[in-house]
Parts: sequence; C-alpha cells; structure tokens
Amino acid sequence: MEVQKLKNLIESEIQKVNESFVFKPRSLSLLPKELAKYIDHTLLKAYATPKEIEKICAEAVENEFYAVCVNPTYVSLAKDKLKGTKVKIGTVIGFPLGANTIETKMFEAQNALENGADELDMVLNIGRLKASEFDYVYKEISSIADLTHKSKKLLKVIIETCYLTKEEKIASVVISRLAGVDFVKTSTGFGTDGAKEEDVALMKFVAGPNIKVKASGGIRDLETAIKMINAGADRIGTSSGISIVKE
Repeated sequence: MEVQKLKNLIESEIQKVNESFVFKPRSLSLLPKELAKYIDHTLLKAYATPKEIEKICAEAVENEFYAVCVNPTYVSLAKDKLKGTKVKIGTVIGFPLGANTIETKMFEAQNALENGADELDMVLNIGRLKASEFDYVYKEISSIADLTHKSKKLLKVIIETCYLTKEEKIASVVISRLAGVDFVKTSTGFGTDGAKEEDVALMKFVAGPNIKVKASGGIRDLETAIKMINAGADRIGTSSGISIVKE
C-alpha cells in the first residue's frame, strides 16, 4: 500500500480519536478462575529451561488457561506436552526488538507454524514506524498475516506502546488493521514499561470490532488483570497466571 494513502488514513483516524475517543472502562466483576480463559500463560525468559516449559504446560492444562506463550525453540516441546488438550500454543516472532528483516521474520514465522504454533506474537519494526515508513511496516505485517492465515492460525502484532507517542500508537493499530491481523498487543514485557489501561482502550477504539486486543507487560495481580479487561482487553499475557487465578 502506498505510503501517502497510509498517511491519509492514519491522519483521518487521529482526527477521529481526537474528536470521539473517551476513556470509559467497563465495570465487569470477574472471579479469579473466570480469568483463566483470558490468560496466555507466559514464559519468555532467556534462561527458561525445558523442564520449566513442561511445568507451565502442565499448569495451563490444570488451570484451564487459554494458551501458553513460549520462545520459538520450545514450540515443538509445548506441542508434545499439550497434545490432546484445548490449550493453544503461542510463540514470539522478531522478539523482543522487532528489528529483524521481513525475510527473517517470515522464516521464523513459517518455522514456528511448522513446529505447531497456533498463534504468533510478532513485534513490529518500531524504528521504521517511528520514521513514518508506513509502507514498510504494512508490507511486513501483511506478509506475516498472509503466511499465518494460510495455516489457519492467528497473528498478534506487538506495538510496544512504551516507545510510541499517541499518534504512533494510532498509526500502528491502523496499519495492523489494514494488514488483516487478528490481535494488536501492547507490549513485549521487555521494554521500559508495560500495559496501561488507557492504551488498551485506545487500541480497542482504533482496532474496531473485528480485531482483538491483548494486554501484556506488568500484569501481575487480579486487580490489574480485571482493569485491563474492563479497558477492552480480550486476552491477558502474563507470567503470573497462577497467582492471579489463586487470589
């Protein structure tokens, strides 16, 4: 898609946000166990071991979490441990910086899908976005989206809100929407900050009814998780899922 067309669409959405967006969270009341269906039980530390991956897979089954989210090297292990269960397998692409080439991300995505991933959480190219190279960002996201959807799997795009201005947050969601993603996601959990209620609500407003929002980064307790859901999150990424559902 031409960069000028993208810029025009983004400017139109910024104007719409400025005129119409109001942060007005819902007031849902959820029991800890009811949150399980929202949770991607996550372990992305550099030093995560196979035994720890096996442990979070067992925890996900026991607590009926929606998915696990693991580094690509452990997708096949998670696939084996979760065989015959309802728990989905998520992994990360271009993580955590997003600065890989499109070709590298494509290879990584294809490899993850072949190894059994159900959902890909891809970090967009933050530097290119901030440089207003919107055509590059669109090409990157749409390429991964097409590849993922050919396998009938889901793509989440991590926009890393802590590094973006309000206008850049809007731009990233507009481009993701046009590229046909399934989710937009707040954070890697490795940046300078994590999910914020206002960002979740803004992303939900711009994404529209057909794209979901995943809140992640710094969600460590029941209160915060519920706040994110009330702000509009459809999924919660957290390494604290066990403590949240046990509160």
